Amino acid sequence: MIKKLMIIGGEFLDKEEKIDVIYPYNLQKIGEVPKGSPEDVEKAIEKAKIGLKKLKELSSYEKYKILSKVAKLLEERKEDFAKAIVLETGKTIREARIEVNRAINTITFSAEEAKRIHGEYIHIDASENGKGKKGFYFREPAGIVSAITPFNFPVNLTAHKIAPSIAAGCPFILKPSEKTPLSPIMLCELFLEAGVPEEAVSVIPGFADVGQAMTTHPDVRVVSFTGSLKVGEIIAKQAGLKKIVMELGSNSAVIVDETANLEIAAKKSVIGGFALAGQVCISVQRVLVHEKVADRFEKLLKEEASKLKFGDPMEEDTDVGPVISLNEVDRIHTWIQEAVLKGGKLISGGMSCAEDKTVFQPTIITDTPEESKLFYEEAFAPVVAVKRFKTIEEAIELVNKTNYGLQVGIFTNDLKNAWKVIQNVNVGGVIINDIPTFRADNMPYGGVKGSGIGREGPKFAIEDYTEIKVVVFDLNA
Repeated sequence: MIKKLMIIGGEFLDKEEKIDVIYPYNLQKIGEVPKGSPEDVEKAIEKAKIGLKKLKELSSYEKYKILSKVAKLLEERKEDFAKAIVLETGKTIREARIEVNRAINTITFSAEEAKRIHGEYIHIDASENGKGKKGFYFREPAGIVSAITPFNFPVNLTAHKIAPSIAAGCPFILKPSEKTPLSPIMLCELFLEAGVPEEAVSVIPGFADVGQAMTTHPDVRVVSFTGSLKVGEIIAKQAGLKKIVMELGSNSAVIVDETANLEIAAKKSVIGGFALAGQVCISVQRVLVHEKVADRFEKLLKEEASKLKFGDPMEEDTDVGPVISLNEVDRIHTWIQEAVLKGGKLISGGMSCAEDKTVFQPTIITDTPEESKLFYEEAFAPVVAVKRFKTIEEAIELVNKTNYGLQVGIFTNDLKNAWKVIQNVNVGGVIINDIPTFRADNMPYGGVKGSGIGREGPKFAIEDYTEIKVVVFDLNA
């Protein structure tokens, strides 16, 4: 069993009350951590004030070296991290290894960006009253960062928040998902080992009371949250005058027009729809296919899905592991039944495995009705909903007919169709001839509408973790 301690300003602390960590595949306890409280947040904030001063004393080069060492330490221990991720999330061992490699890249990108936090010369004399004045601006640390992360990528999404935070010179307080607190604590241990000032690092496992204390405290300057729209709206209302960065999920769509390479589109849609059992905010949830090629595409999609092996995530050849909990299994069943009752056709999967209760078969539903939850809500499940369209304008309208707007993919060999999608879909990212599940960790990543505020990616996160300070010299004096 894996036991980890809470970290308050670099100090490792235990508490009598624990949070159990459950392996989603067999529902057995595999670890535990102390249960944090609002009082722990208060202590962490006081420590973070000291950490902020210490980080300001570090040069850009020193922060670069520290973060580079974190990446090196993670590289050396990546198999241990991968196995911990599997036990916490239920994702397959191959998916877990990919996540660790991505986290190494994310931290490396952050190290590089620590040397690139630039300012700019301003032509003050471009203004009528600016003659004889010279000016510039630079960026300085915004202050204490409260970071709240979800269960599905416990290492890489943690890296996306805390590595840019240190690069920007900001201490952080991290609340990982109560379902997956082990690997985030392991990662923060590497930050301390690499030389981040102790007071700048806090990890407090806990529940909503901890999150509320972290996001409402007046001494916190930045709140970075990844999770559900419902919780994001609560945080936005209660946080007050703070910088807020939020990635709140989606129900991402793929458009397949009549000119697309159907084999590639089907193969990639299956990869994007069923990776991590569909529990990715940019999973392929909706596939909009042109009616002229729909029969052929649906057949290919079903064939590709039938090749997937689902079951034990620790086995090297498993493609789809369990969902995070039995409650999610029940919810997925309900959503599928609703779609079928309203006219959808179940052509693949549709049930959990009798022997592995949290393993849900990769599921495909065609003719998915627009009024079903599978079409307009975020499923976060191994379910792909297919719907036909007649024109590219109709497909664009269907993409936008939702409160979310994170990323969309389009498979096409028609440049005009690609450009119509780029111009008219309300999303943060458009992926041409690939799935919306694509993400490079250095690109600006985020959405519009209910999908969030701001952008992640080390360079872009640092913009939110810093404040602009302008300096003007009057040379007339």
